Amino acid sequence: MHPYTDKGFEAWSTAISRYSTDQLLGMFYSMLRIRRVEEAIESRYFEDEMKTPIHLVIGQEATSVGVCSVLRKSDLLYSGHRTHGAYLAKGGDLNAMLSEFYCRANGCVGSKGGSMHLMDKSVGMAGSSAIVAGSIPIAAGAALTAKIRNEDWVSCCFLGDAATEEGVVWESLNFAALKQLPVIYVCENNYFSVCTPIEKRQPAEIEIYKKAESFGVESHVVDGTNVLAVNQAMAHAVERARNKQGPTFIESRAYRWRGHGGAGDDSTSGYRDPEEVAYWQQYCPIETYANFLIENALLDDAEKSVMEARIAQEIGIAFEHAINSANPVEADLYMHVYSD
Repeated sequence: MHPYTDKGFEAWSTAISRYSTDQLLGMFYSMLRIRRVEEAIESRYFEDEMKTPIHLVIGQEATSVGVCSVLRKSDLLYSGHRTHGAYLAKGGDLNAMLSEFYCRANGCVGSKGGSMHLMDKSVGMAGSSAIVAGSIPIAAGAALTAKIRNEDWVSCCFLGDAATEEGVVWESLNFAALKQLPVIYVCENNYFSVCTPIEKRQPAEIEIYKKAESFGVESHVVDGTNVLAVNQAMAHAVERARNKQGPTFIESRAYRWRGHGGAGDDSTSGYRDPEEVAYWQQYCPIETYANFLIENALLDDAEKSVMEARIAQEIGIAFEHAINSANPVEADLYMHVYSD
């Protein structure tokens, strides 16, 4: 298997003029932060104090950051079960996220959601669902609200390649195209559904973004290891949505370095060749982007070290906050519960 190496709308060397130095370094910092947070979660997960399943986004950080760096706080973002990157890139609170993992009362979902149901309305992280494709029709419904009210915000949802094997995806796309809704679908194609590769689930000659295109939805495929390619595609999609030009579908191709769930690489179980993982790791979205910034005199080792230290300090404080926070009490069971 070879990585998708299309450069996006523009190659890095020409795209650089689109951005300020702060924007370019900001995307790097955000990706690096997500990676270090996930590595810290992974290193502590075997302590068995985080009482939640986890689905790491290591290797896919460029999609999370490339997408969310375009969105405003008022834009709504929905996610599937692989939530950490989207939540952090959208501005979600790290302390609240880790408290959620430790089932503390001050978790971002009050200890009731865990890793697969992160949410922070204050930054437009509208919700996530562990049900494959579960958040996709919700994102379309939100976009319908924006259109009916004539409000200037867009709806966006992350989905995996496996979600495109659910009928609700295509029903939602059909409805979004029919109503010209301001919604953006970002398919993170990491080539696996749990332990089953995409070539054993979908016809090899049929590409996901082409399926979306057949519903009359403008569709693009980008190199999901290239944060600028993702950012450019997303900027185009958001502009279309704000100008009432309807939905956009983006297929972002990257590779999941870790197992489907839990900590560590489970390749030794036999469902994929460890050499395949090592091959894709050559295309690390963070290292390749760092090298690009260094080559263009926008980043040096000293600045990177400062970033690493700042992130490490934040992570340490966040874990201490989560571990020392209060557990929920019985009365909390009746909060956010509704009935007629």
